[in-house]
Amino acid sequence: MATRLTDNERAAALAELTGWSLVEGREAITRRFVFADFTAAFGFMTHVALMAEKMDHHPEWTNVYRTVDITLATHDAGGLTGLDVKLARKIDRAATAAGAD
Repeated sequence: MATRLTDNERAAALAELTGWSLVEGREAITRRFVFADFTAAFGFMTHVALMAEKMDHHPEWTNVYRTVDITLATHDAGGLTGLDVKLARKIDRAATAAGAD
């Protein structure tokens, strides 16, 4: 099982993850992505779903038209772990490739 990040590790991760922030009231990170249209947003979600499945680490997310909100936490560990940071980096690269604002 993955271990939770310390306060210092969490702060360092957030400092290098552009656009991600802590979720108020829980140990998780979140970010909003906005795309040109629904097709671009859905394509991005499909790409992220395949990455997450390979990692066996799945995001919490919602999609409304061209906006995708993602929250990451490791439920088994009860908070934020290195898996979340690794997936956030992959998500960021996928969002850039998909043309997110």
